[in-house]
Amino acid sequence: MSEDPRFQAARLVLALRQSGVTDHRLTEALEKTPRDAFVPRPFADHAWENVELPIDCGQTMTRPVTVGVMLQALGAQREHTVLEIGSGSGYGAAVLSKLARRVYSIDRYRTLVDRARSTLDLLGVSSRVEFRLADGLEGWPEAAPFDRIVLMGAVRALPEEIGRQLAVGGVAVAPVERDGEGLILRFEKLADGGFAEALVEKARFGPLQPGVAREL
Repeated sequence: MSEDPRFQAARLVLALRQSGVTDHRLTEALEKTPRDAFVPRPFADHAWENVELPIDCGQTMTRPVTVGVMLQALGAQREHTVLEIGSGSGYGAAVLSKLARRVYSIDRYRTLVDRARSTLDLLGVSSRVEFRLADGLEGWPEAAPFDRIVLMGAVRALPEEIGRQLAVGGVAVAPVERDGEGLILRFEKLADGGFAEALVEKARFGPLQPGVAREL
């Protein structure tokens, strides 16, 4: 007999708080987004655990506490427009839909885009989220500028095109590979077009791949 999802969600909130994720709007959004809806059926019993889980196209779902840490650093507010690069299962976009006015989410795998769109439709939160099959490193120019941008895969530096699509005063959060170390960094765009950079935490992500996958 599987554990009541409400207890599993409460345990996740406790893990989030222990990791410094204390923003009430964010912890509530994570608690009320049913992670089991995004997890492949063989792994459903582990949906609420703080672990990476495999999804289609050889990709993985990021640990929920890491998602929480990144989204707290992002600081999405109700009036914001957010770009997510790396839709994956759609879980991050679903959480963001509870925090921001509008979410644009890109992935390079058609299977993931279609499945994420279907899951958000079933949950009734798709009205605030638009998905696109595209090269995430090119961003979404016609919807720019964005108040917030989050990258769900590692880069060597914040891509120039992504930086251009961030509004002045806006924030981007991205995993960065630097000197052999995996870092999650927060970039705030300054009036002169430069960026103020801050370390969020150390964590390793798979790299963001350029282009659109030919198959899958």
